Amino acid sequence: MRIASMLALLALAACAAPEPTAVSTSTPAPSVGPSPATQSHAEDLLAYLGRLRTMNESALGAEAARMKRDASDVARVKGALAMTLSSQSDEGDILELVDPVTRRPNVDRDVRAMATLVHAMATERRRLKQRVAATAGELREERRATESQKQRAEALQQKLDALTELERSLAQREAQSR
Repeated sequence: MRIASMLALLALAACAAPEPTAVSTSTPAPSVGPSPATQSHAEDLLAYLGRLRTMNESALGAEAARMKRDASDVARVKGALAMTLSSQSDEGDILELVDPVTRRPNVDRDVRAMATLVHAMATERRRLKQRVAATAGELREERRATESQKQRAEALQQKLDALTELERSLAQREAQSR
Protein backbone atom coordinates (compact mmCIF):
# COMPACT_ATOMS: atom_id res chain seq x y z
CA MET A 1 0.00 0.00 0.00
CA ARG A 2 2.82 2.37 0.90
CA ILE A 3 4.61 1.67 -2.38
CA ALA A 4 1.42 2.18 -4.36
CA SER A 5 0.82 5.55 -2.74
CA MET A 6 4.46 6.49 -3.31
CA LEU A 7 4.23 5.55 -6.99
CA ALA A 8 0.96 7.43 -7.40
CA LEU A 9 2.40 10.56 -5.82
CA LEU A 10 5.53 10.36 -7.97
CA ALA A 11 3.42 9.90 -11.10
CA LEU A 12 1.35 12.95 -10.18
CA ALA A 13 4.47 14.94 -9.44
CA ALA A 14 5.90 14.11 -12.86
CA CYS A 15 2.77 15.31 -14.68
CA ALA A 16 3.38 19.02 -14.22
CA ALA A 17 6.54 21.00 -14.69
CA PRO A 18 7.76 22.55 -11.46
CA GLU A 19 7.10 26.24 -11.10
CA PRO A 20 10.40 28.13 -10.94
CA THR A 21 10.61 29.83 -7.59
CA ALA A 22 13.44 31.37 -5.70
CA VAL A 23 14.52 28.84 -3.10
CA SER A 24 17.58 29.31 -0.97
CA THR A 25 19.73 26.20 -1.04
CA SER A 26 21.52 27.17 2.15
CA THR A 27 18.49 26.71 4.42
CA PRO A 28 16.66 23.39 4.24
CA ALA A 29 12.88 23.45 3.95
CA PRO A 30 11.13 22.70 7.24
CA SER A 31 9.98 19.14 7.58
CA VAL A 32 6.29 18.52 8.07
CA GLY A 33 5.13 15.39 9.83
CA PRO A 34 7.05 12.87 11.86
CA SER A 35 10.68 13.39 12.68
CA PRO A 36 13.20 11.89 10.24
CA ALA A 37 14.08 9.23 12.79
CA THR A 38 10.53 7.84 12.73
CA GLN A 39 9.88 8.29 9.01
CA SER A 40 10.08 5.29 6.72
CA HIS A 41 12.25 5.62 3.64
CA ALA A 42 9.11 5.92 1.50
CA GLU A 43 7.79 8.81 3.56
CA ASP A 44 11.21 10.44 3.57
CA LEU A 45 11.50 10.15 -0.23
CA LEU A 46 7.99 11.51 -0.77
CA ALA A 47 8.62 14.44 1.56
CA TYR A 48 11.89 15.09 -0.25
CA LEU A 49 10.09 14.98 -3.60
CA GLY A 50 7.60 17.53 -2.29
CA ARG A 51 10.47 19.87 -1.35
CA LEU A 52 12.10 19.35 -4.74
CA ARG A 53 8.95 20.44 -6.55
CA THR A 54 9.27 23.91 -5.05
CA MET A 55 12.82 24.40 -6.35
CA ASN A 56 13.94 26.16 -9.51
CA GLU A 57 16.42 24.71 -12.04
CA SER A 58 19.56 25.99 -10.35
CA ALA A 59 18.42 24.79 -6.93
CA LEU A 60 17.61 21.37 -8.39
CA GLY A 61 21.08 21.18 -9.91
CA ALA A 62 22.71 22.15 -6.62
CA GLU A 63 20.61 19.62 -4.74
CA ALA A 64 21.50 16.85 -7.19
CA ALA A 65 25.20 17.70 -6.85
CA ARG A 66 24.91 17.69 -3.06
CA MET A 67 23.24 14.28 -3.07
CA LYS A 68 25.80 12.84 -5.50
CA ARG A 69 28.52 13.44 -2.92
CA ASP A 70 26.78 11.08 -0.48
CA ALA A 71 27.24 7.41 -1.40
CA SER A 72 24.20 6.04 0.45
CA ASP A 73 21.40 4.40 -1.50
CA VAL A 74 18.82 6.90 -0.26
CA ALA A 75 21.04 9.83 -1.28
CA ARG A 76 21.57 8.29 -4.72
CA VAL A 77 17.80 8.01 -5.21
CA LYS A 78 17.28 11.55 -3.91
CA GLY A 79 19.91 12.86 -6.31
CA ALA A 80 18.23 11.00 -9.16
CA LEU A 81 14.85 12.46 -8.15
CA ALA A 82 16.32 15.97 -8.24
CA MET A 83 17.83 15.29 -11.65
CA THR A 84 14.56 13.83 -12.93
CA LEU A 85 12.72 17.07 -12.16
CA SER A 86 15.39 19.17 -13.88
CA SER A 87 14.98 19.69 -17.60
CA GLN A 88 18.76 20.13 -17.90
CA SER A 89 19.65 16.65 -16.63
CA ASP A 90 20.95 13.77 -18.68
CA GLU A 91 19.21 10.41 -18.48
CA GLY A 92 22.56 8.62 -18.43
CA ASP A 93 23.50 10.43 -15.23
CA ILE A 94 20.16 9.53 -13.65
CA LEU A 95 20.54 5.89 -14.62
CA GLU A 96 24.11 5.88 -13.34
CA LEU A 97 22.81 6.89 -9.91
CA VAL A 98 19.89 4.49 -9.57
CA ASP A 99 21.13 1.44 -11.47
CA PRO A 100 23.32 0.13 -8.62
CA VAL A 101 20.44 0.63 -6.17
CA THR A 102 18.05 -1.39 -8.33
CA ARG A 103 20.57 -4.24 -8.67
CA ARG A 104 21.74 -4.54 -5.06
CA PRO A 105 19.79 -7.25 -3.17
CA ASN A 106 20.05 -5.84 0.38
CA VAL A 107 18.49 -2.42 -0.30
CA ASP A 108 15.38 -1.27 1.58
CA ARG A 109 12.35 -2.23 -0.50
CA ASP A 110 10.91 1.30 -0.51
CA VAL A 111 14.21 2.74 -1.69
CA ARG A 112 14.53 0.03 -4.35
CA ALA A 113 10.92 0.65 -5.49
CA MET A 114 11.58 4.37 -5.91
CA ALA A 115 14.91 3.66 -7.63
CA THR A 116 13.18 1.24 -9.99
CA LEU A 117 10.50 3.82 -10.77
CA VAL A 118 13.08 6.55 -11.42
CA HIS A 119 15.08 4.08 -13.55
CA ALA A 120 11.98 3.28 -15.61
CA MET A 121 11.14 6.97 -16.02
CA ALA A 122 14.68 7.84 -17.11
CA THR A 123 14.76 4.93 -19.54
CA GLU A 124 11.42 5.99 -21.01
CA ARG A 125 12.55 9.62 -21.22
CA ARG A 126 15.71 8.52 -23.04
CA ARG A 127 13.64 6.38 -25.43
CA LEU A 128 11.28 9.28 -26.13
CA LYS A 129 14.18 11.68 -26.78
CA GLN A 130 15.71 9.19 -29.18
CA ARG A 131 12.36 8.79 -30.93
CA VAL A 132 11.97 12.57 -31.19
CA ALA A 133 15.46 12.83 -32.70
CA ALA A 134 14.70 10.04 -35.16
CA THR A 135 11.38 11.63 -36.10
CA ALA A 136 13.09 14.99 -36.59
CA GLY A 137 15.58 13.30 -38.92
CA GLU A 138 12.76 11.65 -40.85
CA LEU A 139 10.99 15.00 -41.10
CA ARG A 140 14.14 16.64 -42.49
CA GLU A 141 14.43 13.86 -45.09
CA GLU A 142 10.76 14.24 -46.02
CA ARG A 143 11.22 17.99 -46.43
CA ARG A 144 14.24 17.42 -48.66
CA ALA A 145 12.29 14.91 -50.73
CA THR A 146 9.35 17.31 -50.98
CA GLU A 147 11.64 20.14 -52.06
CA SER A 148 13.25 17.86 -54.64
CA GLN A 149 9.83 16.85 -55.98
CA LYS A 150 8.79 20.49 -56.10
CA GLN A 151 11.90 21.42 -58.10
CA ARG A 152 11.30 18.47 -60.44
CA ALA A 153 7.66 19.50 -60.92
CA GLU A 154 8.76 23.08 -61.72
CA ALA A 155 11.32 21.80 -64.25
CA LEU A 156 8.71 19.56 -65.88
CA GLN A 157 6.23 22.45 -65.98
CA GLN A 158 8.84 24.61 -67.72
CA LYS A 159 9.43 21.85 -70.29
CA LEU A 160 5.70 21.46 -70.80
CA ASP A 161 5.31 25.22 -71.25
CA ALA A 162 8.18 25.22 -73.76
CA LEU A 163 6.63 22.34 -75.71
CA THR A 164 3.23 24.05 -75.69
CA GLU A 165 4.83 27.26 -76.99
CA LEU A 166 6.70 25.27 -79.66
CA GLU A 167 3.49 23.55 -80.72
CA ARG A 168 1.70 26.91 -80.90
CA SER A 169 4.47 28.48 -82.99
CA LEU A 170 4.49 25.46 -85.35
CA ALA A 171 0.72 25.72 -85.72
CA GLN A 172 1.05 29.46 -86.54
CA ARG A 173 3.75 28.77 -89.16
CA GLU A 174 1.63 26.08 -90.72
CA ALA A 175 -1.40 28.41 -90.82
CA GLN A 176 0.69 31.21 -92.40
CA SER A 177 2.14 28.94 -95.06
CA ARG A 178 -1.32 27.88 -96.31
